[in-house]
Amino acid sequence: MENPKNDAGASVPAKAHSSEQVAVEIPETAHQISHGHSWFQVGFVLTTGINSAYVLGYSTAVMIPLGWVGGVVGLIAATAISLYANALIAKLHEFGGKRHIRYRDLAGFIYGRKAYALTWALQYVNLFMINVGYVILAGQALKAIYILFRDDHEMKLPYFIAIAGFACGIFAIGIPHLSALRVWLGFSTFFSLVYIVIAFVLSLRDGIKDPARDYGIPGTTVGRIFTTIGASANLVFAFNTGMLPEIQATVKQPVVKNMMKGLYFQFTVGVLPLYAVVFMGYWAYGSSASSYLLNSVSGPVWVKTTANIAAFLQTVIALHIFASPMYEYLDTKYGIKGSTLALRNLSFRVVVRGGYLTLTTLLAALLPFLGDFMSLTGAISTFPLTFILANHMYLVAKGNKLVSLQKLWHWLNVCFFGFMSIAAAIAALRLIAVDSKTYDVFADL
Repeated sequence: MENPKNDAGASVPAKAHSSEQVAVEIPETAHQISHGHSWFQVGFVLTTGINSAYVLGYSTAVMIPLGWVGGVVGLIAATAISLYANALIAKLHEFGGKRHIRYRDLAGFIYGRKAYALTWALQYVNLFMINVGYVILAGQALKAIYILFRDDHEMKLPYFIAIAGFACGIFAIGIPHLSALRVWLGFSTFFSLVYIVIAFVLSLRDGIKDPARDYGIPGTTVGRIFTTIGASANLVFAFNTGMLPEIQATVKQPVVKNMMKGLYFQFTVGVLPLYAVVFMGYWAYGSSASSYLLNSVSGPVWVKTTANIAAFLQTVIALHIFASPMYEYLDTKYGIKGSTLALRNLSFRVVVRGGYLTLTTLLAALLPFLGDFMSLTGAISTFPLTFILANHMYLVAKGNKLVSLQKLWHWLNVCFFGFMSIAAAIAALRLIAVDSKTYDVFADL
């Protein structure tokens, strides 16, 4: 049974594509979809996600636990398997003769109501924890600027996290939906290039001036096992959004073809800045690299200030991208449509989005352990959403068209990533427990 569509192309109430045919209500979206984004524009959205200020922490979160061989091989392998998994999801966007503009819509159509709810829960956790990390990063950037001019420790990291959360709230109120970012995507790309180029050049300079560094993997044997597993979760976290259908919903026709072009752009040209800054940061500082690379580099104050300002501003934009599925859900649920400046719409965004970001900011200030959050997010949501679910949905959707070897391949992926998800979750929880003993809540890291 096919769904009718509204003028924007959104699906209206449909039945699940399952043996039970359990009805899953798919509400019309209050946001704009297919609003003219080309494959190049969506490629920039995806590239913004992987080259956000998170890249300033991967030298520590990925390279230090894995070393040169494990880190390089791991990043390249994660790039390849992430492209493959995202391509599976992109190809299912119009499965069954309709567009699935939300991740949970696709899961609900294939499996039924329970999968719809479970997928939404996993996606919410994934995006919420990504946003917690963005607020931490924005706070770290502001603190780094403060220390450059006044290293008196009067202003603590939680204060800067609060300021960052407020700035993210203002931006969220002003930008109604993902399609409205438009020119901000250009700014985001520019800001990314600024801090990546500066971090790369200053790290190169430091590495040449001081060639003595230690590339040994720190910790006890048991500790290394857990940090290695945690680093594997960081690898998949680096490349995956957990909201590919939502991004694909902004692409103009032909949707699948344009999305695939965007993915190829993301995983070729788009990953080069990430590789450059991560490898250079580790080469320059070894196992002493900071969890926020701009805290390790030396150079002119104005240059470092520029990099930190760019990291802060880009983080505000990137957070809005990853918060947009929650905004879309709330706007759709409460019928927030029409003029952006209408009093009801504006007041709703102030209260609801402001409340969401207040909660996000509070958790970020309470437990500002960025690497641990990356590991836990990768374990409990990125692995299931992007790898387990993607392979199994494709298996169910295309089952009759796949030969036995293809079916075996997808089942192997499901089982392997299921095991990795459990192992990485245990490792991440252990890391958080260890750090919680080392630092107090609202720690000034």
